[in-house]
Amino acid sequence: MGSAKKSTNAARKARIEEMRRAEQARERRNRILTIAASVVVVAGLVVGGVVLVQSQSDDSTAADGKGKGHFVTGSDGVKTWKGTLGRNHVAKTVDYPMVPPVGGDHNQVWMNCNGDVYTKALNNMNAVHSLEHGAVWVTYTAKAKKSDVEALAAKVKKTPYTLMSPDDKQKDPIMLSAWGHQRTVTGANDPNVDKFFEKFVQGAQTPEPGAACTSGLSQ
Repeated sequence: MGSAKKSTNAARKARIEEMRRAEQARERRNRILTIAASVVVVAGLVVGGVVLVQSQSDDSTAADGKGKGHFVTGSDGVKTWKGTLGRNHVAKTVDYPMVPPVGGDHNQVWMNCNGDVYTKALNNMNAVHSLEHGAVWVTYTAKAKKSDVEALAAKVKKTPYTLMSPDDKQKDPIMLSAWGHQRTVTGANDPNVDKFFEKFVQGAQTPEPGAACTSGLSQ
């Protein structure tokens, strides 16, 4: 009887000791995991700080690294950009090699281009994204005739995948731009307006045909 009781107590003590050792082992593992996690967090903070510094420095004005090239004017008067146009989404202000730009790195958000007419100059980085979607961009300076501006605005409003805005930095009073292509027109009645629209609105040059021209930015 006494022997059986001693055996039971010994077994219980053995189980308790085994449980204690298991608990101690779990505590050691938890301490190791906690230390490892802390190291990872600290490392992440250090790397994140470096990335943040780099991204802040990238937010400055920079040239489009893939925008090197030049225009070649065709027999139809349309200028075609000969060179690679970047298509990266960037937060920085891109210094495009042409005015207005016909492509290159751009903002991740496009300007609405569903026949949208803007009365203020656009952010080029957003407008270029619209060109990537196959839009034609009509731009004009203060030298353009009011009647031409009004007639072109009416045409744009009824044409999906187009947008229009003033741009006093451009060389000529009225210009038409598509991805990789551009031309000057003499006015709203210039037959080259219709020709340009017919060829380049969702034309073969479009990098992302069918992409949205709504749900973007709008003034």
